[in-house]
Formats: sequence, structure tokens, C-alpha cells
Amino acid sequence: MACFIVTTVEAAVVTAAVKREEKCGTKEREEGKRIPLRKVKWLSNLLWGGSAILAFEHLWHGELVPYFPFLTAMYNAQDTAAMLREMMTTGTAMAACITIVWAAMVKVSAVLEKRSAVACQENRIGE
Repeated sequence: MACFIVTTVEAAVVTAAVKREEKCGTKEREEGKRIPLRKVKWLSNLLWGGSAILAFEHLWHGELVPYFPFLTAMYNAQDTAAMLREMMTTGTAMAACITIVWAAMVKVSAVLEKRSAVACQENRIGE
């Protein structure tokens, strides 16, 4: 019913954090201590993309309408309770899965970057 709202909120928070870091972030970042900003943008893109697809799916099935209150589940209290339950269970699980996939992507990219750096060092030594 409205599970996409959870991922949308997480996407907005991550995007705001990225924008703040771009605007006010410190230039002297400690290498290896922080995740590079471009990798945090990956999370933002994953969340916004997932939210957009889910919102379209809900629009397609008539659960999201272009007039107030926008969510058909908000017309009566029973449907609203079911919607909030779905947001807490399904929405939170989807947001967590997206974040876990992103964390795995960051870990794999760190391993690949390290491997690439070692290969470059070996090539320089062999010259």
C-alpha cells in the first residue's frame, strides 16, 4: 500500500546528507576512515530508483491516486492501520535489503580497488 514511502524517506535523508557533505564537508578526509562520497551516492541512486519503481507499481494497481489523500488506504482507519503495518514490516525490510546490497557493493569495490592498486604496484616494481 505505501511501503515505498520508507525507501523514499531513507533516500531523502541520504541525499540531504550527501548534499550537506558536498557543501560543508571537510577537505582533509582521512583515507580509509570514511566511505567516499561517490559510493554514498550509489545508495542514494538505488533508493530513489527503487522508490520510483514501487511508486509506479502502486499507481498502476490503484493504491496511489493523483488527488488528496493520495493513498487509497487513508480513507478509513482499518486500511490506514494495515498500511502502517505494511510500512513497518515490508517497507523497512526493503529499505534494509537495499542498504545491505549497497554495503556489499562498497565492500566488493574496495576489494577490487585494493587488488588493482596491488597489481599496479607490482607492474611498477617489475619495470
